[in-house]
Amino acid sequence: MGVIDWFKRGVSEMMVARPDDAKSQVVWKHPDPTIPMKSQLTVEADERAVFFRDGKVVKVFEPGRVTLDTKNLPFLSNLVDSFTGGNVFIAEVFFVSIREHTGLKFGGRIGHVEDPKSGVPVETLVHGKFSFRVTDPEQLIVGLVGMGRAQSFQVRSWMKEQVLKVLRDHIAELIVKRKWPLLDVTSGAYTEEIETAVLKGLTRHVESYGLEIVRFGNFVIGIDDADAENLKRLYTDTAYIRAVGGIEKYQQFAAGKAMMGAGEGMAKGGGGGGGGGAGGLLAGAGLGVGFGLAQMLVRDRSGGETLAPATAGITCGACGAGVPPGRFCSACGKDLEAKTVGGAAFCTDCGTPRAPDARFCGQCGKKQGG
Repeated sequence: MGVIDWFKRGVSEMMVARPDDAKSQVVWKHPDPTIPMKSQLTVEADERAVFFRDGKVVKVFEPGRVTLDTKNLPFLSNLVDSFTGGNVFIAEVFFVSIREHTGLKFGGRIGHVEDPKSGVPVETLVHGKFSFRVTDPEQLIVGLVGMGRAQSFQVRSWMKEQVLKVLRDHIAELIVKRKWPLLDVTSGAYTEEIETAVLKGLTRHVESYGLEIVRFGNFVIGIDDADAENLKRLYTDTAYIRAVGGIEKYQQFAAGKAMMGAGEGMAKGGGGGGGGGAGGLLAGAGLGVGFGLAQMLVRDRSGGETLAPATAGITCGACGAGVPPGRFCSACGKDLEAKTVGGAAFCTDCGTPRAPDARFCGQCGKKQGG
């Protein structure tokens, strides 16, 4: 309703307040800039009313009810419209909620993050909820919302983008710098540390707009299911290798078990179609995989052991490289037949682990030199 309509009806005052259906909005703009003198302004406990004229803030009202009159509010004299004989003033009024807005959902990709424990890149995701509040109503309107009709969803959408951006950067940084195993991160072991770091990082991105991210209600960091299974298997295999005393002892153990399995298989028929013989041979050969698993532990420069993806093939006794089975090492050219690792030699044809003094390969039956 315009100012002329007000005077035709003989109404000398009106209510200036946020309607109930706009209570949930972060910012709500009063629709009529022509406000009759002696109107009643009502500001709720969880909001502030900001008056603008000609693009400048002229007054911010605290919670309470006040009569808009030049007698008790002298600053209104600068807003009076002379055309109406001083009975109306012109101002744009914004109501800004300062309460904590909770339950805002967010989610998205963090991207591929290298697991510090294994060196394997893993696809990582994050989702959850957060809350925010307005700390400076004037700055929010001037710096972000603008002087047009306010749209609260734009504020929320922008906040979600900032949260996801900072989470993505900080989670990847923390995992790399602090060497947190990804499976520990996804279990929630470092949730508090991540929240503290992210909230601190968000401050510089939002405070210039008069906003603050208060807290995370909950957030979950996850990884692709297939990647999670691979990491679990890799961690388990490596833990077993370390439990038996390291690479060399594990290789000795695997070689011994392989020979025992091969001997049992040949004693039961040599694997010629019988279930028992074939099972014995396969069991012995299968344990040769232990040599591949052992390669997941590689020596670092300090002499310690670190987790790394297994290299297919066998380990050359001369240079220590993981190479395909054969008679000669593809890395250094040395004869693989005469070289042993942890007391085990390898077949000159199929590369299966064998005892150093074995005359025949228990897997393929080929005669061995030496």
